Amino acid sequence: MEYVFWGSIIELAFFGLIFGIGLALAAKKFAVEVDPRVEKVLEILPNANCGACGYPGCSGFAKAVVAGEVPVTGCPVGGQSVAEKIAAILGVEVGEVEPMVAVAACSGGVRAKDKYEYDGIEDCRAAMVMGGGPKLCSYGCIGLGTCVEACPFDALSMGPLGVPVTDFDKCTGCGICVDVCPTGVMKLVPKSQPVFVACNSKDPGVFVRKACETGCISCFLCQKNCPKQAIKVVNNLAEIDYDKCDACGICIMVCPTKVILNKFPDVMKANKGLPAAVPTNPDETKALLDEIKKKQAEAKKAPKKPSEKKGDN
Repeated sequence: MEYVFWGSIIELAFFGLIFGIGLALAAKKFAVEVDPRVEKVLEILPNANCGACGYPGCSGFAKAVVAGEVPVTGCPVGGQSVAEKIAAILGVEVGEVEPMVAVAACSGGVRAKDKYEYDGIEDCRAAMVMGGGPKLCSYGCIGLGTCVEACPFDALSMGPLGVPVTDFDKCTGCGICVDVCPTGVMKLVPKSQPVFVACNSKDPGVFVRKACETGCISCFLCQKNCPKQAIKVVNNLAEIDYDKCDACGICIMVCPTKVILNKFPDVMKANKGLPAAVPTNPDETKALLDEIKKKQAEAKKAPKKPSEKKGDN
């Protein structure tokens, strides 16, 4: 009996040794060589594992950027400083990275009319399944805070008007809130640019007035008065070209529904931490607007050239 016992032990030890040697040889033969730069890149990444880069985690991005599959600027959370460090490791050049932040392109919230009373899962995506959401405006914020829950940096909260408010000191521009918002209300805008359009509706102005107290009614006043031609109404909604915008505040001042807001720190500080429909320098903006109005009036009074007269061929 004792012979059988020790025989079994020896037999198991023998096969264990054989399998161990086999696994060791296989591991050596089929080993995948890891580029040492991957570990270096991984060390300087924020390691938020938020997925904003398009990969499940920072390790996936590190491998991809070393392989040249994504640009060194592909980590929005790390921004310019991380991009420069990655570029130094890889021996490449990096351009200027414009930091982005998330804003809610909606001013409706509690001021937007409901088409029915929603009593279900506290998730905007679930509510959207029920006839496009409870709001009469199908483009607006549903207000259940899915973006707030999804933000890995605690940069969003539900404001007093029932729409998300961004803490711009915490926001990294990762874009996760943009991805989870079923109506497309959350937008990424340049952090350095204070002005943004807080409306997302593509509906005609007549319907917007019925659905919400504060929405873009496509009146074209912002487009007509912008001295830089930086804002245009496209599909019934004002859109800002940030390459042209100098934040003069004219569009804010002429907007009748106050949906063009200013997130300049001093303006937000004076408005309890919320963006406001107030130019950064109201007096300068008023003087500029008066000058624009004067030129427009003079242009109307000026006699038309023969080629501009109606019916002239």
